[in-house]
Amino acid sequence: MTGPIPGGSASAGIDAWVAQAKAKAERYQEMRVLAQAVSVTETEGPVTVTIDSGGNVTDLRIKEHDELAKAVLLTMRRAQARLPEALAGVMAETIGDDKQTVDTIVGTYRARFPEPDPGDRPSPPPKPDDDEDFGSVMDR
Repeated sequence: MTGPIPGGSASAGIDAWVAQAKAKAERYQEMRVLAQAVSVTETEGPVTVTIDSGGNVTDLRIKEHDELAKAVLLTMRRAQARLPEALAGVMAETIGDDKQTVDTIVGTYRARFPEPDPGDRPSPPPKPDDDEDFGSVMDR
């Protein structure tokens, strides 16, 4: 505000400004929550990929190759989980004296790329049937 409010007090003007700022902050908070929930799925031929609002792959489907898709996702998550420590090493060499910055950035990466859940392992491939290529002896 640059001048007095006609017909009102300065206090009323400040109260109105505060109310507008709170309403705007609430809208932006709602937008942030909704934007974080956004995901996009795209399919090309036998492959379907889903990404989150940060561009991270959250799901991968390959028709008739579910276990392969699970293995790719698990491997990707393992690599992502190693990123915070690799980043911490670089930061220690360059800005190691700024512990607060290092901890903040590395902590952000740890939250974004946690260790994969041990239950996420793909199923082992089925054991081949010994008679698969040659038929059973009983069939001869």
